[in-house]
Amino acid sequence: MVQQKTVEDIVREVLKTMYQEQGVKAVDSVPPSNKLVPERDYPLATKRPDLVKTLTGKSLNDITLEKVLRSEIGADDVRITPETLRLQAEIAEGVGRVQLAQNLRRAAELTAIPDNRILEIYNALRPYRSTKQEILNIAEEMETKYNAKINAALVREAAGVYERRNRLRAD
Repeated sequence: MVQQKTVEDIVREVLKTMYQEQGVKAVDSVPPSNKLVPERDYPLATKRPDLVKTLTGKSLNDITLEKVLRSEIGADDVRITPETLRLQAEIAEGVGRVQLAQNLRRAAELTAIPDNRILEIYNALRPYRSTKQEILNIAEEMETKYNAKINAALVREAAGVYERRNRLRAD
């Protein structure tokens, strides 16, 4: 049977290899300040773990396979925080990956929306499932109830695209 430490080491090595294959320059040292240096701090989990906390406030070192197997770590303990996503967006933007940064900022906003509501919104945004007004209502809800302004703008844009492409449900 593979020991826990070995499994954790393998996962870390696989992640490190993935990041290197994506062309991210690996640097072992990190700057002493909290100011991010994109080419040195990516990925945060390995280069700046001090900045990464889970939704429940746990550090990455608090999450081990042993604790998961003992049920000491639950789903909320491994959920990403909006702050971590925004930091990753800052890094992505700093290395010229603007689209990835925008996606990470949208994801940060979505963490405020309950999972079941996300699924409802997803289904409502499928072609022919909603009227234009229903989609606009979703955008308004995202903006006012969840402060998800970037996502609300995207949903409003989708309403217009669906209208132009005749993908809206008839009233």
